[in-house]
Amino acid sequence: MKSLVLPLRRAWLVLAVVVIADIMDVLDSTIANLAGPSIRADLGGGDTTVQWVPAAYTAAFALGLVTSGRLGDLVGRRRLFLLGLAGFTLSSLACGLAPGTGFLIVARVLQGLFGSVMIPQGFALVKIVFPPEHLRRALIPFGPIMGLATVAGPILAGWLLHLFGGWRSIFLINIPIGVAAWVLGAYVLPRDTGEDPSTRLDLRGVGLLTLASALLIIPLVQGRELGWPIWTYAMMAVSIPVLALFAASERRSSHPVITPSLLRKRSFVVGLVIVCGFYAALTGFQLALNLMLQLGAHWTPLHTGLTLIPWALGSAIAVGLAGTFLAARLGRTTLHLGLGIAAAGLIALAWTIAHAQNGLTSWTLAPALLITGFGSGLVFIPVFDYVLGDATAEEAGTGSGMLNAVQQFANATGAAALGTVFFARAGHGFFDAGILITVLAAALFLAALLLVGLLPRHALVC
Repeated sequence: MKSLVLPLRRAWLVLAVVVIADIMDVLDSTIANLAGPSIRADLGGGDTTVQWVPAAYTAAFALGLVTSGRLGDLVGRRRLFLLGLAGFTLSSLACGLAPGTGFLIVARVLQGLFGSVMIPQGFALVKIVFPPEHLRRALIPFGPIMGLATVAGPILAGWLLHLFGGWRSIFLINIPIGVAAWVLGAYVLPRDTGEDPSTRLDLRGVGLLTLASALLIIPLVQGRELGWPIWTYAMMAVSIPVLALFAASERRSSHPVITPSLLRKRSFVVGLVIVCGFYAALTGFQLALNLMLQLGAHWTPLHTGLTLIPWALGSAIAVGLAGTFLAARLGRTTLHLGLGIAAAGLIALAWTIAHAQNGLTSWTLAPALLITGFGSGLVFIPVFDYVLGDATAEEAGTGSGMLNAVQQFANATGAAALGTVFFARAGHGFFDAGILITVLAAALFLAALLLVGLLPRHALVC
């Protein structure tokens, strides 16, 4: 992909627009976890409302990512980026004005789909507008900014809920930011971005993958509240042969959704499992902690959000260390270290909850949250590079997009599956439910740690 001849100042403005869009996406994928109880109290609905609000967004985002990169080649990256940004902003408005839970969940699906259209085009545009000698310097702050946005989401949500007295503000804040980014983007984004009109989409593969995902997520979220009727088990069972059909379709397709050679690499397949387990555990743990503190300890959203500051601080420090020198010096051991520390932090958190319960304070939770955040932060930066360590230059782009999609899908399944376990256990008390999910998340981290040894010893070299 050749770079365009753009003034460097304009290239930096392009990067600014892309970063703003990415921050909006990251915040909206995490911020709703904290607001779930407030949304349910205002709009009604059962426990599944709390699970669907984050899961609807991340599942739609993951599925949209599968095709959006190639769609940019076909339709135009600038056009799709601006379309995605406009749609994301309008669907944020729809979320903020939602009269009921059904409307909100549909709006969240649209938000996720438009986000998935926008994000891949932004990455491609940044690679195009910067000459090679400046591209690496432009991308250096990208990882830490996204890491900070991820951990800042719940804290920002608590502040907005307190300041404006309602959950709608967490979505409506996107409107002025989205409009400003769209206007700036329309002015600075290049019109010619080297599209390839010969690109084709594997609609059959996309359809099968979407169907398999829906067959899994819908019963995971709805099953417990409906008493696990037979159709929920049937849907989950049918998702397996549909995935098999997708795999068979990919092998025969001349324009596969996933580069087939990637799926023949043990390291990449193992990497998908590690990424899925890590992010599912992370999302499930965050959701369970928010629910436990608000529904069990009766803390306000602001109190809950501020309690997560040690987690955010630990993550930010670790992201900075891993991104600047630690991953380069320790290599793959950084992942072992991060997952081990994060698991230890979660075990310490479960012990703290079990022994304090109604005596919990932000200070008693702080040490365990700091440790958990630090361990997680060590994983954020290097994990994709090591999963793609054996990928060729041709496979790296598709592999990175696939890993991003799996990360988002793991977020959705984590909220769905661990959220279901949380509410099933909540009959014994919200603290017991929080302890169970924290222990399960620690177990997933440890399982991922055991698999890290199967990843390449070397990271992807760009």
